[in-house]
Amino acid sequence: MPPRKRASTKSKKDSRHRPELVVITGLSGSGKGSVLKALEDLGFYAVDNMPVELIPKFAELAADNPSIRAAALVVDIREGEGLKAFPRVFASLKKFVHARLLFLEADDTAIVRRFSETRRPHPLGTGRTIGKSIRAERAMLAPIKAMASLIINTSKFTVHELREFIGERFRGRRDESNIMIYVNSFGFRNGLPADSDLVFDVRFLPNPNYIPRFKHLTGRNPSVARYIRSFPQTLEFIKRITELLIYLLPHYIREGKSYLTISFGCTGGQHRSVMLADHIRKNLADAGFQAKVSHRDILKAR
Repeated sequence: MPPRKRASTKSKKDSRHRPELVVITGLSGSGKGSVLKALEDLGFYAVDNMPVELIPKFAELAADNPSIRAAALVVDIREGEGLKAFPRVFASLKKFVHARLLFLEADDTAIVRRFSETRRPHPLGTGRTIGKSIRAERAMLAPIKAMASLIINTSKFTVHELREFIGERFRGRRDESNIMIYVNSFGFRNGLPADSDLVFDVRFLPNPNYIPRFKHLTGRNPSVARYIRSFPQTLEFIKRITELLIYLLPHYIREGKSYLTISFGCTGGQHRSVMLADHIRKNLADAGFQAKVSHRDILKAR
């Protein structure tokens, strides 16, 4: 008689379905709640501020529940000392789910503004300034940020734009028109913009600041813009940079880039960089890309 086949010893754990679990973390004031709501609207089972040590149990329960195809959790500095266990806990989730870590951040100025608008205290308490709390939080979250599969700087997103971005990202729709491009102008004397992906120095162009009638105007003034464009090197620069960006953008998209920040800098951020940022934004929009412009230093006193 042939030997009887042994009964399968495959565990219940191995037979479970493996839902997607997105863990959202990052700086206070960076928009974690908005992202959680956007994912909930996409059908994710959403939980805010789950204790770190309960996450594996939640993942196990989700794997036992076929009705949960995807879930999203927010874990952040409110966890206190328990946050130190997060790297170990997150590594253990792969037994149950397809886990992704989404880290949100924003520039200090954007976070300070958001706390001021909402009048809410920073989770690290009121015993220090908001600026010091932000720096302390960045340091505490640095090891977790290093583990993230996706990092999003939300400084320039409105709530609507952030939710739209998350919707596009997690629905899997990817084409060239969906990358969001931010074109900035700035003045080098006020420092480099921290979130720039590409920086172009336009201080090689003649400076309208030395012409008395232009000194207190900006690059958005038609007379100033005509003056800057009157130089052949300006037109050549615009042509070459536009061609370069239109060449680069599809390559960034194929590598998974969903937004790109391009900054143009002159001395004070009033004339040359302003005119060029406006012009390049228009050229990119004419080429079919979503592009927004901002002028960081245009209103700063000289």
